[in-house]
Amino acid sequence: MPVFLKKIGYTLYRIWFYILVTLPIIVFFPFLVLATLSEKWYPQFFWMARNLWATPILYGMGCPPKVEWEQRMQSQKSYMLVANHTSMLDIMLMLYVNKNPFVFVGKKELVKIPLFGFFYKRVCILVDREDTKSRTGVYRRAQKRLNQGLSICIFPEGGVPDDETVVLDTFKDGAFKMAIAHTIPVVPMTFFDNKRRFPFSFFSGGPGIIRAKVHRFFETGLLGEEDKGSLREEVRHVILTELETR
Repeated sequence: MPVFLKKIGYTLYRIWFYILVTLPIIVFFPFLVLATLSEKWYPQFFWMARNLWATPILYGMGCPPKVEWEQRMQSQKSYMLVANHTSMLDIMLMLYVNKNPFVFVGKKELVKIPLFGFFYKRVCILVDREDTKSRTGVYRRAQKRLNQGLSICIFPEGGVPDDETVVLDTFKDGAFKMAIAHTIPVVPMTFFDNKRRFPFSFFSGGPGIIRAKVHRFFETGLLGEEDKGSLREEVRHVILTELETR
């Protein structure tokens, strides 16, 4: 196939993605806004985000998810959810995998995305990684959410590596320090195919199954803050091993 036709196909694929991202937000806008007026209504917002936004995007992109479980999460219990981060599809896949409501901890720069950013700043825990006070405030806001029975999700690489040849970047301490401080299990997940299906490189990607694996949990009840480094590396090893062997 000629290169220019491939580029047209990739461009249409990208445009279709942004249509799928935007259309449900526009259609359900009043209900989404209503669900953000009170934190106690967050489970309703989460249900809409998962079932009316994330799931239609994945299937609409021709990327049906396939999830493998080594251990199942319990309802009414809080967890620290972590996964490798390579694609914008990671957000949708994380929502698809987890039925129990959770809150993303993410960088404040995403607030600038039109429409998406409007809800992102209302329901997520935002962090400015250049501001020490901001990072400290994350722990207080996370504790409040955990007290409400929610889980927390952090992509511990801290962003998508600029070099797409990197299989798995180094992990930052935040997720593991927080999990130990709040004595909640860490749930490692491996997302195998998102980089292939929808990478950040514009002229690339395409439909196909996207696989996720939920690994056995790491309990933190007996750990102290001094253990955050070893916990971080153990979790990273589990995910990296899966990525290198599949």
